[in-house]
Amino acid sequence: MIELLAYFKKELPLINDFLDQETGKLEGLVKDVARHVLLAPGKRIRPVLTILSARGLGYGKDDIYPLAGSLELLHAATLLHDDILDDADLRRGVEASHLVFGTTETILAGDVLLALANRIGADYGKPRISSVLASGIMATVEGEILEIAHISEPLMDRDTYMDIIIGKTARLIETSCRLGAILASDDRAMEDAVGNFGLNMGIAFQLVDDALDYESPSDDTGKPEGGDLKEGKITLPLILYLEMLQEKEAEQLLAEIKNRTLADDKREHVLAGIRKHGLGARTRTYAAEYVEKAKSCLDPLPEGEEKQVLKQAADFVLTRKK
Repeated sequence: MIELLAYFKKELPLINDFLDQETGKLEGLVKDVARHVLLAPGKRIRPVLTILSARGLGYGKDDIYPLAGSLELLHAATLLHDDILDDADLRRGVEASHLVFGTTETILAGDVLLALANRIGADYGKPRISSVLASGIMATVEGEILEIAHISEPLMDRDTYMDIIIGKTARLIETSCRLGAILASDDRAMEDAVGNFGLNMGIAFQLVDDALDYESPSDDTGKPEGGDLKEGKITLPLILYLEMLQEKEAEQLLAEIKNRTLADDKREHVLAGIRKHGLGARTRTYAAEYVEKAKSCLDPLPEGEEKQVLKQAADFVLTRKK
């Protein structure tokens, strides 16, 4: 992991400088909201993946940073909107933006960041960049809509769960990788290789994220403990728990989740059961399978530092605690 940490240490200041410059150009309250979400501690995984994908295919120019930064702007916009949809209190360990600045203001600031990300992509003059960026945004929104529908009608359904996490998380990570490849080369096979890497890594990333919700206290993750269950989200650890119950008991629990009648003591019982049976760890086992798929997708790439760091980034997904 030494190469991965060194790469992040090298690239993060350049990414952060770009984000600081771009948000500094915004006006009034939009600037305040953008800086609140962007300057809170974040991993910057998406822009680093864009850089790694481009450099791994031989792209050496410094004009990669606006494109890479646009992925963080886009990600920040989704976080602003997500926290309102989820009625979240915390984001990256600090108070959620809508609680600080107001719901309407936060929605509109998110819209501005989406527009800014699109404008940056268009400035490269490559239609494929604009197309892939737009597709990534659409997939993310579609995943969120599917998740909302699933909350309204919760089901013990792994296929629907996978569709949700592919849409709301994995497609944007795939997009991050594809954009770097597009900037570096017109070779669609290479674009697909790094894109499929990003897709599988993104699935693993969300699986681990869902496991963390049942494994770690809010001080470690920056999110409230057991927040997904409280919000009515049916993620894999909970699906695995439901599969262990008698049919009627599982149906009763789903009904209480749907109707928001799940008592605090029963919620704590469910959380304790998931921990007792190690269902977070089982979820990480599934994530490990997608990490291996991701790394195998990189076989066509030329050998070099970036290819090695991409593989290390995929491995890191499994070990993260926040």
